[in-house]
Amino acid sequence: MDKKKLIGLRIKELRKRRGLSQDEVAEKAETSPNYLSRMERGTENPTLDMLIKLSAALEADMWELFDFKHQQNSKALKEMLRKFANEIEDEEELKTAVRVLRALTR
Repeated sequence: MDKKKLIGLRIKELRKRRGLSQDEVAEKAETSPNYLSRMERGTENPTLDMLIKLSAALEADMWELFDFKHQQNSKALKEMLRKFANEIEDEEELKTAVRVLRALTR
């Protein structure tokens, strides 16, 4: 998927997670709701200044705007889970990871 679309999806995801409307975020970021909508759809290229404003408006660290690895397909996500599991050395941490995954799948 196009990086602009992924960033847009992530902005929208963070906005919704915080229970904010496009109007609210646009006002906090000192931009128009239409411009925010285009960014969320991936049709607009936000500037660094705008990303900084969006980060503040969403009360998110800048890196969170670019954290969209979870938007991958099922095969890639399963491979990511395998990689995480293989990286866990501590048995207690591994048990905790299993409990979390088990709770999510119930």
